[in-house]
Amino acid sequence: MATAKKKAPSTHPKKPTAKAAGAPDANLLVDLLKWAKQAGADSADALFVNGESISVAQRLGKREKLESSEGRDLGLRVFIGKRQAFVSSTDFAPASLRTLASRAVDMARAVPEDPTCGIAPEELLAKRWPDLDLDDKGRPTAKKLLAMAAEAEDAARAVKGVTNSEGAEAGWGRSSVVLAASNGFTGSYRRSGYSLSCAVLAGEGTGMERDYEWSSAVHLEDLMAAAKVGRTAGKYAVRRLNPRKAQSAKVPVVFDRRVSGSLIGHLAGAINGRAVARGTSFLKDKMDKRVFAPGIRILDNPLRKRGLGSRPFDAEGLPTKRTAVIDDGVLTTWLLDLAAARQLNLAPTGHASRGVSGPPSPTTSNFYLEKGEVSVDELIGDIKSGLYITEMIGFGVNGVTGDYSRGATGFWIEKGKLAWPVSGITVAGNLKNMFLKMTAANDLQFKGATNAPTLRIDGMTVAGAQ
Repeated sequence: MATAKKKAPSTHPKKPTAKAAGAPDANLLVDLLKWAKQAGADSADALFVNGESISVAQRLGKREKLESSEGRDLGLRVFIGKRQAFVSSTDFAPASLRTLASRAVDMARAVPEDPTCGIAPEELLAKRWPDLDLDDKGRPTAKKLLAMAAEAEDAARAVKGVTNSEGAEAGWGRSSVVLAASNGFTGSYRRSGYSLSCAVLAGEGTGMERDYEWSSAVHLEDLMAAAKVGRTAGKYAVRRLNPRKAQSAKVPVVFDRRVSGSLIGHLAGAINGRAVARGTSFLKDKMDKRVFAPGIRILDNPLRKRGLGSRPFDAEGLPTKRTAVIDDGVLTTWLLDLAAARQLNLAPTGHASRGVSGPPSPTTSNFYLEKGEVSVDELIGDIKSGLYITEMIGFGVNGVTGDYSRGATGFWIEKGKLAWPVSGITVAGNLKNMFLKMTAANDLQFKGATNAPTLRIDGMTVAGAQ
């Protein structure tokens, strides 16, 4: 893709006004687009992002971190024919933005053509969108966040067998997004977010083991209780004590829901329209074909209320919608922004995402595999010998071939029960085969933007002690 981009220096440093700290006057973006067209642009779009955050940490009962930040950025993308350029700035003074628009147009004239670039035609634009309840309108104090971190760590350290701590962290953030384009689109939304995590160690000396727990939510009331985060982290660490090495074998492998989301994350990469257009996806020829076991359904739902990946419209002003990308095991769609859709001669799917200084690209929103019909106990109940994974290590996945090989820790399964902890093992297979052999439990939990229940895959290769 032929593009040009430049970060403009701020020549008018000053404290943001109350209006700018939240969202700029929509007229400012409209003016910026007008100035771009006056400078010679055929079309343009502008994105404003404002963010504020507070982050704290405690370790062994003492405060380790207290950070607060605010920032705002504005990006402009201009088009001249099939040429595009990007500029961004933190200076919102009208004179500076006029200069920014002029520079962007000059840059666009100098770059090669890109046949896939261009903003959305008016008929594709989102005209209305629902309230997704993405901002709880609260702003916690640093003291409150520190109290949450302290409660989590204290609860973890109170678990019998816990001997040390890596600490607990709590955070809050809020972002405001405004998108405007010369095709007539203007939209905005705000999103809040809370997070809490704790990591502790159990045991002594070389026999120490570490584990963690975490929670994240758009609204504070949906966050896991601090004491529960801590207790769970402590219990997880203690149960990993005295691990053994597993023997190499081909066995059923069960991915705990803490790690199972990574498997459908690999699916998201494989159905990204850019990868498909380049021919670098192991699923590039699988449209409308079975790629998962019958009954498996995987959805992308940007309209989920209070969803960590929700968005009312995409980064090109297109409407978003709930989509079953895998329906009864069959692949139904690619993830497409406008450029990828043009490359593949398909309609865009409203999956564009972008920052202020670069082009859009396709991405998921709330991406999840629907829960199955069996409990976790039933899922592993008939396994005579197998592996239950609770943590993945490293990244050994080939997006072109689907070859999969990753380090793992967890528990060995004997006669349908978790028998003892194991570590220092590697699991391997190929994602095309793994997807077809997948069975889901009924314990789906929405902890992030990508989620899956506990998953079982038969016939994977486990490499352990020789």
